[in-house]
Amino acid sequence: MMSHGIDIHPRAEPATAGIQALRGIPSTVISDMLGRTLVANGIHPINRSPISVCGNAFTIKLHVADNLMVHKALQMVQAGDVMVIDVEGDIGCAVIGEILMTVAKSRGVLGIVVDGAVRDVDAFDQQQFPCWAKGVNLRGPLKEGPGSINVPISIGGMIVYPGDIILGDSDGVIAVPPDHALEAARLGQEKVKQEQEILKTIQAGQYAAPWVDELLKKKGVI
Repeated sequence: MMSHGIDIHPRAEPATAGIQALRGIPSTVISDMLGRTLVANGIHPINRSPISVCGNAFTIKLHVADNLMVHKALQMVQAGDVMVIDVEGDIGCAVIGEILMTVAKSRGVLGIVVDGAVRDVDAFDQQQFPCWAKGVNLRGPLKEGPGSINVPISIGGMIVYPGDIILGDSDGVIAVPPDHALEAARLGQEKVKQEQEILKTIQAGQYAAPWVDELLKKKGVI
C-alpha cells in the first residue's frame, strides 16, 4: 500500500532454519565467512552489558526526524523480529526511546537496529533489550511521515532486505541473506573450532604463524 509517500508492505516470513543455524555464532566470524563485506559501519551497541540477537529483519525507512512508521510497525511486528530502522544516519533527534522499546519488547521483538539516534539508554540496559544505533540524542521526533515498511534499506552502508537474518552482538550487527545462512553457519562453526585450537596453543606457549614470513617472502620483503 502506497499513498502520500507512505509505503507499507507485509512482514516477510522468517528464515527459521537459517536463524537457528546462525544463533550463537559471533558476528565477526560470520562476517569473515561471507567475505568481510557485510558490516554496518558506525552502528554500535548502546547497551553497557553484553548483548546478542539473531532474528528476522523487519525493515523501516523513516523521514529524517520523524518516527510515524515506527508506530505503525509496532502494530505489525511479531515475535522473533528485529526492527531495523533507516534514518539516513541522522542523529539530530531520537526515533526510539523507552516507551517504544517497551512496546516492541512486549510484542516479542528481539532487538532494534537504528541508523540514527535513540534515547533513554539506561532503560535498554534495565530491560536487557539489545539495541544498536549510530548515536544518542535526547530530542524527540515528529510524527508526520513519510516513510516505508518492509522495503530494502541501508544501515551504516549495509543493505538490508526484509526477511534477512539479523545477527548482532557486542561487536556490531550484520544482515545475512537467508540463502547464504546455512553455509555461512557451517563455515562459521568450523572457524570457531579453529580459533579455539589457536587459543589453546597460545595458552600453552606454542603459538607460531609461519604464514606471515611466507607471505612477506612472496612480497619480496624478506
